[in-house]
Amino acid sequence: MAAKKTSSAADKSRNPLASVEKWAPPVFLAWLFPGVGHFYLNRRKHAALLLFSITGMFVLGLMMRGRMFEPESGNLFNTVVNYGGYFGDLCNGALYFLAGWLGYSQETLPGAMPDYGTKFLVCAGLLNLLAIVDVYEIATGAKE
Repeated sequence: MAAKKTSSAADKSRNPLASVEKWAPPVFLAWLFPGVGHFYLNRRKHAALLLFSITGMFVLGLMMRGRMFEPESGNLFNTVVNYGGYFGDLCNGALYFLAGWLGYSQETLPGAMPDYGTKFLVCAGLLNLLAIVDVYEIATGAKE
């Protein structure tokens, strides 16, 4: 009985990776705008939840006058924080670029509200990153 389990696990590990044509379009759409990758894969309820939650979190971050990170170097801590925040902001896809194209630019302001807004912007991108990973797993068949 144990031999069958190990052989099926070995067969799964020998399977080639899913073709890029299968997962690339939904993954790109998921990055471009939250929820669209799930919509592409006929996961309408997930798409609606992701659209409203991630976009809502991004808009709330803008309304709280949060700052978008820019890649800056300096000491190790500042470099990691700025590049990490920049990566989180980039994961918002079109929302990030649209805000930039519309002229949104916020300097660092003192106070809790702008600080929370900055965290909302980055967290929205990281939530979108989780949604992108979910779309990849659904598209490749690793998750049903």
